[in-house]
Amino acid sequence: MNTTAAVATTSGPPMIVYHTETLNTFSRWYSTIHGYVSIIICVFGIPMNIINIIVLTRKKLQTPINSVLTWLAVADMATMMSYVPFAFHFYISYSANSMSAEKNTWGWMHFLLVYLNFSSTAHTISIWLCVALAIFRHSHIHSPAKGNLTRMRRIIRARVVVGIIFIASIILMIPNYLSHSIDEWPWKDNTTIYVFEKWNLGSGNVKPMILVSLILYSCLAKLVPCVLIIIYGALLLITLNNTRLKSKKRMSGNGSVNQPSRRNRDMSRTTMMLLIVIVLFLVTELPQGVLIMCCIFLKDFFEEVYIPLGDSMDIIALVNSSVNFVLYCSMSQEFRRTFINHFWKCGRQKRRPQRSLVSSHYNNDQLHASLTEFLPLNPE
Repeated sequence: MNTTAAVATTSGPPMIVYHTETLNTFSRWYSTIHGYVSIIICVFGIPMNIINIIVLTRKKLQTPINSVLTWLAVADMATMMSYVPFAFHFYISYSANSMSAEKNTWGWMHFLLVYLNFSSTAHTISIWLCVALAIFRHSHIHSPAKGNLTRMRRIIRARVVVGIIFIASIILMIPNYLSHSIDEWPWKDNTTIYVFEKWNLGSGNVKPMILVSLILYSCLAKLVPCVLIIIYGALLLITLNNTRLKSKKRMSGNGSVNQPSRRNRDMSRTTMMLLIVIVLFLVTELPQGVLIMCCIFLKDFFEEVYIPLGDSMDIIALVNSSVNFVLYCSMSQEFRRTFINHFWKCGRQKRRPQRSLVSSHYNNDQLHASLTEFLPLNPE
């Protein structure tokens, strides 16, 4: 995630090597609307991911793939929830390219420190969950084993893999947690501001912990999972194409003009949906990995290229975290049906009217009537 609002703290004229006025002009302009755009996306994406979690955890949708998608929605929702206060304070309440005693307080800068570590961990978890998605789908297509017992074993295996990804991602990010530090600077009118320590990337004078953290993060949290996504995504695409060719040959050989079976159509649609999910992650994460590697080895690349592009990379990541609900609804008939049935049923249960029953009886030769309200046992 971008730290434009916090790291613009260097003093003295930098050595301009990659400076482009067009990029800087765009960055300054976009920073004025980035906070509002990002909050709008988060306001849309957070409830959409909550709906994803609710629908994917229904009993009829419990599969290994859906278990991974559920935790992917959790990671995406956590990322967006943490982004809202960050965007509001550093982009809306104050200008993104300014520093002040009110903006750079001890509390807000330590919040930013926690946010940076939290969001980096959540992104690491998300991309490795995408790798798991591709591997599980490839394994499922090529595995002939069926039945409830096999299904339960695969679900348990998926949950174990998710747990390993969460734990391994936290361990992987430990050097990143240790590489950030906050300095105290004197400011105008005898006030104090707090800023992040300068990293001096690409200068040959980088602290070993910072160098290790960036190499680990760019390789193991960006480039390696992207390579695995490319490999397994290509295998899924080849499998999908072979399935369609076999289906066409089978129909032409039988002289039939019927459409492919419903099971084959559903499998192809599910595979295509997962391919789109992992390709979106590839488009989001691969450029960041390449840019981070450039920051390590190229002087001034961090300040002149990575920082101006930071807000754009953030908004792409937020969009990626928020669109899965639309993707599931448009491409998965089972998800769409379960979503409609669950929320329609909940809505009808809340709206169903009470019915009244009039009963009468005699008491001391007088007729008494009573009105009893009750709910129907079966609202359908």
